[in-house]
Amino acid sequence: MSSSKPKHHLAGHAVHRNRGPRPSSLDLNGGLADIVDALCAPCDVDGSTILRGPGLRALPSRDEIIAVVENLRSVLFPGYFGLSEVNVGSQRFHVGSTLDTCLRTLHEQVLRALCFVCNGEAVDHCLECEDRSLALTRAFLTRLPAVRQLLISDVHAAYEGDPAATSADECVLSYPGTLAITSYRLAHELHLLGVPIIPRIITEHAHSITGIDIHPGARIGERFFIDHGTGIVIGETAVIGRNVRLYQGVTLGAKSFPLDEHGHPVKGVRRHPTVEDDVIIYAGSTILGTVVIGKGSIIGGNVWLTRSVPPHSRISQAHTRIESFANGGGI
Repeated sequence: MSSSKPKHHLAGHAVHRNRGPRPSSLDLNGGLADIVDALCAPCDVDGSTILRGPGLRALPSRDEIIAVVENLRSVLFPGYFGLSEVNVGSQRFHVGSTLDTCLRTLHEQVLRALCFVCNGEAVDHCLECEDRSLALTRAFLTRLPAVRQLLISDVHAAYEGDPAATSADECVLSYPGTLAITSYRLAHELHLLGVPIIPRIITEHAHSITGIDIHPGARIGERFFIDHGTGIVIGETAVIGRNVRLYQGVTLGAKSFPLDEHGHPVKGVRRHPTVEDDVIIYAGSTILGTVVIGKGSIIGGNVWLTRSVPPHSRISQAHTRIESFANGGGI
């Protein structure tokens, strides 16, 4: 016996299909043309053009830069990243071939970054950028052995500082702190050479993956260990000595910053902390301004600091006082 229930879902579907005529291609094109014109128009922020229109040299490619970083990671730690089958016999070929690829790709990206800064307005200037970009790229590659030595010291610090680490290899392969520090150390060398834009692309990519935000301008010594890491912020002018350990949620930030006569932040001034050698800063602590954390100090969790502390200090939150009251006494 068939059901006599009305098929409301079919009826509803039919009504939906017949609500009105579909827009024609002409209507869509006419509407889109105005939107396209508006989106393609040059725009600026405080007089600085951020969309300059066609005809100028392409911007640096974020994807290409990230690919270079991954290739460099496979050179700094052969067999750990990239081609895992690298062995003693093939290592030199792998490193040489990968560096050749990095040289070519990074040269083009540095050139784009330099021409972006000079606006590409003069042909002679861009020819100068061509020569400078190759020199900067070669200078950067010559720094890789020193960067590798720093990273090895960081890995040793991670293995020695984390009782959960089963091997140094584990620290290389899996620790977000190692990834963030590797990206920072590469970006820092480019920053020191005066390469624009690219260093921030590198560190912000690592930030998006790990939650660890290290500005490429920060100066960080050897044996640097980040444990857990999520939420760490290290500002542009921060200075960190050797053998320093940070836990998750630590901020080395700035207090209020000076403004110029137009109300814009003054650039290029010191505004972040200096952390001397052998300091440990536990989770959630915030240190602001141009303060100095003296050598060998320990900063406890969730501490807020806006003043310097002498060497070998032990800083913690105020102790919680627990009292008992009878019959509401003392309240």
